[in-house]
Amino acid sequence: MSETALHRLASRVGLSRDWTDANARPQRVSDEALRAILEGLGHPAADDAAIAASLRAVEAAEDSEHLPPLLTADLGQPLALSRYFAAASVAHCTLEDHASLSLSLDDQARLPGELPIGYHQVEIDSRRFTVAVAPPRCHSLDDCLEQRLDGSAQQLPPRCWGLAVQLYSLRRPGDGGYGDCLALEQLARSAAERGADALAISPIHALSAIDQEHYSPYSPSSRLLLNTLYASPTALLGERAVRVAIEACGLEQLLEDLEQRPLVDWPRAASARQRLLEALYQGFSQGDHPLRKDFDSFREAGGQALEHHCRFEVLQAQAVEHGLGADWRNWPKAWHDPYHPEVEAFANAYPAKVEFHAFCQWLTERGLQRAHEAARGNGMAVGLIADLAVGADGAGSQAWSRQDELLAGLKVGAPPDILNRLGQDWGICAFSPEGLKRNGYRAFIEMLRANLAHAGGLRIDHVMGLRRLWLIPQGAKPSEGAYLNYPLDDLLRLLALESVRHQAIILGEDLGTVPDGLREQLAAKAVLGMRVLPFEQTQPGQFKPILDWPDNALATTGTHDLAPLAGWLENRDIDWSHRLHLIDAATELHWRHERQKEHDGLRRTLEANYGPLKDNDALIDAAIRYVGHTRAPLVLVPLEDLLGCDEQPNLPGTTSGHPNWRRRFARPVRELLDDDDAARRLELLAQAREQAGERDR
Repeated sequence: MSETALHRLASRVGLSRDWTDANARPQRVSDEALRAILEGLGHPAADDAAIAASLRAVEAAEDSEHLPPLLTADLGQPLALSRYFAAASVAHCTLEDHASLSLSLDDQARLPGELPIGYHQVEIDSRRFTVAVAPPRCHSLDDCLEQRLDGSAQQLPPRCWGLAVQLYSLRRPGDGGYGDCLALEQLARSAAERGADALAISPIHALSAIDQEHYSPYSPSSRLLLNTLYASPTALLGERAVRVAIEACGLEQLLEDLEQRPLVDWPRAASARQRLLEALYQGFSQGDHPLRKDFDSFREAGGQALEHHCRFEVLQAQAVEHGLGADWRNWPKAWHDPYHPEVEAFANAYPAKVEFHAFCQWLTERGLQRAHEAARGNGMAVGLIADLAVGADGAGSQAWSRQDELLAGLKVGAPPDILNRLGQDWGICAFSPEGLKRNGYRAFIEMLRANLAHAGGLRIDHVMGLRRLWLIPQGAKPSEGAYLNYPLDDLLRLLALESVRHQAIILGEDLGTVPDGLREQLAAKAVLGMRVLPFEQTQPGQFKPILDWPDNALATTGTHDLAPLAGWLENRDIDWSHRLHLIDAATELHWRHERQKEHDGLRRTLEANYGPLKDNDALIDAAIRYVGHTRAPLVLVPLEDLLGCDEQPNLPGTTSGHPNWRRRFARPVRELLDDDDAARRLELLAQAREQAGERDR
């Protein structure tokens, strides 16, 4: 009886007991794993009594007439409300523009589809809720191009292309040891001048200011705020103010040393940048600074999310100083609650420290804003494409401030598959589907708005997370997880609404095990998938012909988790896996054998299209032309492939041994695209895109 009740409870809260692995084999989650995950979801399941109580609570909540704070609807379609209201009830609607509208529910208790796109307040029988009315699809690349041409769809330019870059990898004089928003602005101008329509960047979410050993951009403290190390204070405060602050801190020699290094030394660079920002804040906060009004306006607009994050940073520093650690889950109970009087009193006791973190956010956001405006102002149809991590650190700011909406007790990962036989634990936490619904999807909406504020596009990492995520209990192995299902339809409607609001395209990273039908659902909403050249094989060495690539996904030569083309051709990724003992001898031998088939197959495919290729440089040229000739509406080429680099930014499955998220380009950003290889490949890419546009017109 308990087993049946356990399975029923799991099903009611969205856990999949049965699933299919990457080899198309059916799998079943153990009861022990279900119990642990249910606990992490807030549904005790340790014994029969706990399961029965949890099941009663879940069923009572589902069967009640409790009205959620927000419901989503499609434009022009009725919204079913029979669960909450009687037929013919009168709905008093206050639209976003404050206009009023009265509608009667039809004989099936449906709200007529007469509300425009937007968030509208509805009152029926003295009960109030919000209706988010979504457009049919997201803002598309065609929409971007039509806007640039004043709506003249008949004169659409060739298919689009852009570049992809890890922001920290850029180099400019005076950068302090890694790329920042000013380097990004310079690259945006340079790329736009050469005809690029987009510049995709690595995530710049807020990381922990106190834990500088934790610098993976995909494990952020918060996806609502920015990584303030990327601030470029010179752009806003001026060179003189920055120079004076550097001299006052005695940072000249340290910064010069950091700038010369081939790899980012994150702990030292972050410490130096922090000291510089503190000195700049001291100068800014004394007297009546001419930019004070802009800062105050920024802080007011940032509202609760900004204030909570800044308070968290101060609390975290204090906790570490007193030996309590950086993880808020180990702090005194009163500090667990962002609204607790003790937290309020603490913030009031250190107003300058709290304001300092807001100051850093202001500098960073204004720098990002300048970079996007430079991209668009110089002719890019899209501009910056931001990158949204799939989750946040359970010990971080977002999990602390949105505890009912994030599952800090469970980790996101992936089940065992062909490439990762033990599975993956990404060490981050995900949204709670129940918490999102309870809170009117507040955390999801505010996250989208924060990341679309200064971008013309958004790449959603592991977009499968809109439908399901593999969740792992604390202390368990990745294989002991289970899939949790999410309200995909609601999330897609909200995504489309915010995309259209911000006039930003949406890209979905759909690599790996993709649930059946999801790609079709995403395509229907104009969310572009991703097709990566090394993965576009029907079998090892059999690469898909140009015209077999889809027209509802972007095309690219690589990602940050893969060896660039030069490294792929040299087997650098296999060499690294061997060096770090990530694979055994048999696996390595098989991998090298398969890779040789892939090398031979790619060469055959490219030579069939472009003639003999004398060396790897020529092969990379042809590979870039190849993706450029596909039907993809957007082609993104990583800077590493333009320059012929052979080392990858990140080696999955490693946290040490390989310099993840640290590699820098040798040349200054202003010269990067003038590199002989880069300039040649940019020209080949632009020509290929134009030819593809003419072919498909």
